[in-house]
Amino acid sequence: MGNSITVTQDLSKTAYDHLWMHFTRMSSYEKNPVPTIVRGEGAYIYDDKGKRYLDGLAGLFVVNAGHGRKELAEVAYKQAQELAFFPVWSYAHPKAVELAERLANYAPGDLNKVFFTTGGGEAVETAWKLAKQYFKLKGKPTKYKVISRAVAYHGTPQGALSITGLPALKAPFEPLVPGTHKVPNTNIYRAPIHGDDPEAFGRWAADQIEQQILFEGPDTVAAVFLEPVQNAGGCFPPPPSYFQRVREICDTYDVLLVSDEVICAFGRLGTMFGCDKFGYVPDMITCAKGMTSGYSPIGACIVSDRVAEPFYKGDNTFLHGYTFGGHPVSSAVALANLDIFDKEGLNQHVLDNESAFLKTLQKLHDLPIVGDVRGNGYFYGIELVKDKHTKESFNDDEIERVLYGFLSKALYDAGLYCRADDRGDPVVQLAPPLIATQQQFDEIEQILRSVFTEAWTKL
Repeated sequence: MGNSITVTQDLSKTAYDHLWMHFTRMSSYEKNPVPTIVRGEGAYIYDDKGKRYLDGLAGLFVVNAGHGRKELAEVAYKQAQELAFFPVWSYAHPKAVELAERLANYAPGDLNKVFFTTGGGEAVETAWKLAKQYFKLKGKPTKYKVISRAVAYHGTPQGALSITGLPALKAPFEPLVPGTHKVPNTNIYRAPIHGDDPEAFGRWAADQIEQQILFEGPDTVAAVFLEPVQNAGGCFPPPPSYFQRVREICDTYDVLLVSDEVICAFGRLGTMFGCDKFGYVPDMITCAKGMTSGYSPIGACIVSDRVAEPFYKGDNTFLHGYTFGGHPVSSAVALANLDIFDKEGLNQHVLDNESAFLKTLQKLHDLPIVGDVRGNGYFYGIELVKDKHTKESFNDDEIERVLYGFLSKALYDAGLYCRADDRGDPVVQLAPPLIATQQQFDEIEQILRSVFTEAWTKL
C-alpha cells in the first residue's frame, strides 16, 4: 500500500487483507465475506447490509447495559476533553479514585484495594503475580503454584494462559509458566461420580482441590483460581456448598482464593459480583468486561486488605503495572455504567427473569440433539449430543462438519449472534445484554429450535 491513503469501499476485502481477527481461522474468509457489524441498539446489532441480529452473547459477555447508550458516549467525550490520559503510576486522577472506591464498596468482605488493568487476562496475570510476591513478603517464598480447573479459560497472557485448562489453546505457546495444576470442574452432566447427588458431587469436586494441595505440598501452593460459573465447556454452575468447602480448604492451607469474575461480575448472574450469588468471600476478584458494558476497555484486580497489607509497609512495592490501567475515560465510563445499573435495577431485572430465561431454553429438551441446558443468571450453555440416553458426544469429524461447518453460520444467518464452541464438549452459549426480556428469550429459543432441528439431519 505504500504511503498512499485510500478510502476503502469494500470493508470485507480490506478486513481479510489487513485486520488479523482474534481466535479466527483466517483462511475461512479467503473466499467468503467477513461479517461486519456497524451499529448496535438495545439487545440488537446490525451489519453493513442493514440486517438485524439478536446479540445473544452481549458482544463477548460484555455489553451488559445494552448497545446504543448515548449517555455513556457523552461521558467519554466529556472526560476526554477534560483529561484524556494520565497514568496511575505514583499519581492519581479523580475518576480512578472514585471508581476504586465504588468497586471496594460493592465488593464483599475486606476487598478494599483496587489494582486497575485494561482487560481480564491482565487482571488474572496481576492476581498471580500479586500472590507470588505476597508470599515472598510473608516469608513463604516457596508458595508460587496455582490450582485451577480442567477446561477453564483464564486469558491469553503467558501466566493466565498457564492457568487456563484447555490443552489445545496452550500447545502452540509451550513451554508456558511452570507451577500450574488442574483439578476436575463442576460439570455434573458428565460427573465421573455422584452424578445424581449435587451436594455429594460438590463436596467431591471441592475435595479434589485439597488433594491437589496436599499432593503438591501446601508450602508450595499460592492460589486457587475459580470462576463462579465456569465459562469454557459451557457454563458450569457450582454445586451446593462447593465454594464454602473451597473457602475452608484455602483457609486451612494458607492458600489465596481468587474469584475470576471477568464474565460473572457486573450483573451477568444478577449480582454485582458472582461470589455474592454463591455466598463466598474470596481474597481477590479479577473483573473486566461488564464494568463499562464495553463502551471503553478496563479491568481490575480487587484485593483484600489482608493481602495488600505487606505492600503498604516500608519500601515494599508491587513492581507491576499497565500504561492504560485505570484510564481516565474508561474510569468515567465505568462510573456512568454502574450508575445505569443502580438507576435501572439491572441486577434485579436479571434475578427476576433468570428462571423464565432458563425455562424458555429448557423447552429445547424435546429435540434429540439437546443433551443439557445449564447455567445461571443471564449465562447459559446448551450441550449438544449424538445420543441423549448415552450422552454420546460428536466425534472430531462431526464437530468440524456440524458445529463449525453448519451451526455457527446457520445461527448467524438466522439472525442470532451467539457462540458455538467445542472447548470441552460441543455447546452453544448464550449471554444476552442484561436488558433482555421474554421477547428476546422467545426469539432465541425459536431460532435455536429451527437451526438445531436442521443440524440433527446433518449428523
